[in-house]
Amino acid sequence: VMQALFRAVSIRRPKPGLIQHTDRGSQYCAQAYQKLLRQFGMRASMSRRGNCYDNAPIESFWGSLKNELIYHQRFATREQARLAIAEYIEMF
Repeated sequence: VMQALFRAVSIRRPKPGLIQHTDRGSQYCAQAYQKLLRQFGMRASMSRRGNCYDNAPIESFWGSLKNELIYHQRFATREQARLAIAEYIEMF
């Protein structure tokens, strides 16, 4: 997850103060990851313990993406899939 965060920051260049919402997975709670967020000037936001409804909007989004795009298409390459998913996200 730290590599993914590095890549996202290098591509998007978010302004300080960005709020990153995650579940309470151990990778997001880890001190090294939290330190990295602070270095990038980001604020961590996590679901409340035991409350599955905190992530309901994003889970709904992933369900829509899969049902409307992924399950109805066969991608020849990872790059083709990446571009289609990026376009879907930008349009969503």
